[in-house]
Amino acid sequence: MRCADHGTWQYSHVEFGVLGEIEVRAGGRPVDLGPARRRCVLAALLVDVNQAVRTDQLVDRVWGDRPPAQARTTLSSYLTRLRQVLGDTPLTRRSGGYVLTADPASVDLHHFRDLVARARATADDAKAAELLDEALGLWRGEAFAGLDTPWINAVRGNLDDERRAAERDRTDVQLRLGRHSALLPSLTAQAEAQPLDERLAGQLMLAQYRGGRRADALETYRRVRALLGDELGVDPSPPLQELHQRILAADQALTPAETTLPVPRQLPAAPSQFTGRARELRLLDDGTAPITVIGGTGGMGKTWLALHWAHRNLDRFPDGQLYVNLSGFAPSGEPLAPETAVRGFLDALGVPPTSVPADSAAQAGLYRSLVAGKRMLIVLDNARDTDQVTPLLPGTSDCTVLVTSRRQLGGLVTAHGAKPLPLKVLSEPEARELLELRLHTNESAALAELLRQCAGLPLALGIIAARAAANPDFPLSALAEELRDETAKMAAFDAGEATVNLRAVFSWSSQHLEAPDARMFRLLSLHPGPDFSAAAAASLAGVRLDEARASLGTLTGAHLLTQPAPGRFALHDLLRAYSASLPDDDRDDAALRLLDHYLHTAQLADQLLFPHRDRLTPPTPSPGMTLERLADDHKAWDWFRAERPALLTLTEQAANTGFGGHAWRIHWNLVTFLQRSGLWHDLAANARTALAAATRTGDSEGQAQCHISIAYSSVRLTEFDDAHAHLGHALELRAGDRIAQADIHLQLDWACGQQGRNEEALTHALEALRLYQAEQHESGQALALNDVGWYHANLGTYTEALTYCDEALRLHRKLGNRVGEAATSDSVGYAHHHLGHHEQAVSAYLHAISLYHELGDRYGVATALTHLADTHSAAGEPALARDCVSAALDIFESLRHPRADETRTKLRGLDAAGSGLGTAD
Repeated sequence: MRCADHGTWQYSHVEFGVLGEIEVRAGGRPVDLGPARRRCVLAALLVDVNQAVRTDQLVDRVWGDRPPAQARTTLSSYLTRLRQVLGDTPLTRRSGGYVLTADPASVDLHHFRDLVARARATADDAKAAELLDEALGLWRGEAFAGLDTPWINAVRGNLDDERRAAERDRTDVQLRLGRHSALLPSLTAQAEAQPLDERLAGQLMLAQYRGGRRADALETYRRVRALLGDELGVDPSPPLQELHQRILAADQALTPAETTLPVPRQLPAAPSQFTGRARELRLLDDGTAPITVIGGTGGMGKTWLALHWAHRNLDRFPDGQLYVNLSGFAPSGEPLAPETAVRGFLDALGVPPTSVPADSAAQAGLYRSLVAGKRMLIVLDNARDTDQVTPLLPGTSDCTVLVTSRRQLGGLVTAHGAKPLPLKVLSEPEARELLELRLHTNESAALAELLRQCAGLPLALGIIAARAAANPDFPLSALAEELRDETAKMAAFDAGEATVNLRAVFSWSSQHLEAPDARMFRLLSLHPGPDFSAAAAASLAGVRLDEARASLGTLTGAHLLTQPAPGRFALHDLLRAYSASLPDDDRDDAALRLLDHYLHTAQLADQLLFPHRDRLTPPTPSPGMTLERLADDHKAWDWFRAERPALLTLTEQAANTGFGGHAWRIHWNLVTFLQRSGLWHDLAANARTALAAATRTGDSEGQAQCHISIAYSSVRLTEFDDAHAHLGHALELRAGDRIAQADIHLQLDWACGQQGRNEEALTHALEALRLYQAEQHESGQALALNDVGWYHANLGTYTEALTYCDEALRLHRKLGNRVGEAATSDSVGYAHHHLGHHEQAVSAYLHAISLYHELGDRYGVATALTHLADTHSAAGEPALARDCVSAALDIFESLRHPRADETRTKLRGLDAAGSGLGTAD
């Protein structure tokens, strides 16, 4: 704004840029300038800042020889809008034109010219180099980027010439300072791009000669002379010819003493007895990215890896190695300021204190100038975030940078092209090798237990090795026993100092978390599975799903969690133990919310897999519980597969902590998935756990359901006596409930049928049908009708069997029950086969197989395949029969089912005879 009393201008903190895209920054923030024409008007005024530009000149500069019909009116509107966005910066009409009043130093173009002029005026080469570095650093790209008018293009061409001249001036200054070695790579590249630039050619020749490459310098001259003659028909300029003659004569005056600077060797000592990390070392050896971020949780061995690789590759960095511990996660909580790190690097690079600029930005610029073009290694250890690292990055790709951090530093990856190298735990062989290098023992059992408890975390392995070394007379079994105690495990991982105390190292990561993220981390130890979803985490913490996702993202970025698969998160075993050791008053409520999450989601998923199964009434969910979003049966199937370990463990936890109702209900909702997956051992074990809980609470419904599950598994595993005993208990428990009784009779008919007791099976099936009909239970009737038909077929009354099965099919299709339709189609195929209707049998079996595939019922697929094989054999198609039996055998073997033996025998018979398959089961 203008000071009226004194007639002088006071400038607000506004900066203008034309050396790149046109930009204005007020108070450090960008100003929206609008469309290209408006930016072109501003550029036309900034080039002649503080000078009046006539209206006709502005029109010519903005539109050239094609102005619009109302050019002056349009120009006026642009100027009006510019006044609004520029705020206090005066844009006034004067003497038939317009003037933009601003401090010339606030316009990068004029600041650039001023710096170049000052550099050319000083006799101090070091100062000149600093000024030229600053001037060229103002360029953000092509001048007036994005604008295209004849005037703009002409000015842009002139500015390009000014920039090149400044670059050549800087090269001359650096050559006088004896920095020819650092200049050679960039000069060579520039000369290839601009082969006819004689000044550049002379600079390259001088740098080559001073670097001991006299033949290369002479070859450069020969090549330039040939190009000038071929393309322009002229000889080299007198200065270039003179330089050539002086190089031929080996003029000693051309070779001033090069400034000798120390070669920094700042790397700490390499870790002793380093093992493992072969894959990561290969990736570092590849060297395709100038910046690599080695990430991982505390104790993962990030610094060990960086230093081991660095010492192994010292010959790749003849110009030195810089190292700084940025203390991003130090116990004090105060990370090292980047400007402090830069100042340390300047000292290491031999910059005298009197030559260090006062401004931190200028110090960073000097640091980048000193390492430019050099083959150096820069190790930035223990970085807190991207902002701490960015000022320490070199300006060229000649240097190699290794960054280690407990965070992912996505900003470095996005903005600087860094390559992330996340560290995982050591494999079992790698961990064993590390311990065996440090411990000499024959206690193999204790060693195996130590490896299991350390879970591949390098720091944990190192702490155990240190403790064992400090107490050489103690047996390893004593240390292993100490680690087995979950309540004292974290105390066992303490070798006496903060840096070798696992609790302390983990705390340095967690202490930087915001309160919601820290609370989430504390509660995640309650999850029993190897990994978990965002919805499960939201239920644990009792927060919204978006809040949970934000916390999980923060914890993942801090390497306190990993993502083994999209949407799945995991907690390392030792981080889980540390999390469990942190106090939190919400643990009991969180545990109940987690049980409710899995119970209600399992019920939803089971309903998607088996819509026609009778449903249970679950308890009311706890406030704050989040349900998984499962759109269809495929999503339900995927959820069960991912969550099976957690569901099995939660059943046991619920049974042991007074939540017996949750235990047997979670089990009940697991039955369909476990049955169709052929996981009958899991089904039986889970049912027995739930049965014990239901028995303790006197829940007769829960006990009966668990008895039925055990009986089902027992039949599948050919333990028929146990099956009948459990079904007998179920009948007693459900006396008076006709639908429940009917369900149990269906299980009894199936058990009898699997034993070949078809008449008893038919009796149970007819009783089930009678009970369902009495209750008008259509879904149950359809199941019973199929069973009645099936046992009629097994007893040889095939026509009657089809009558019952056709009615069962009608009901299943009416109800949309694909499970029942698949089983009944198999029964229909069996009856048609024995009536000699081979074509109808094949059609029915193929339909059953298709449905079983859709349902994920592998056992059903295998059984129907064996039946289809019988029909193909009977129809004189032995090759098709063999294919079916072979496919069925693959499934039975993968399920480890006893039927694999009989199927294998059937296949051998088919191979030997070419036909003659046995009777279907």
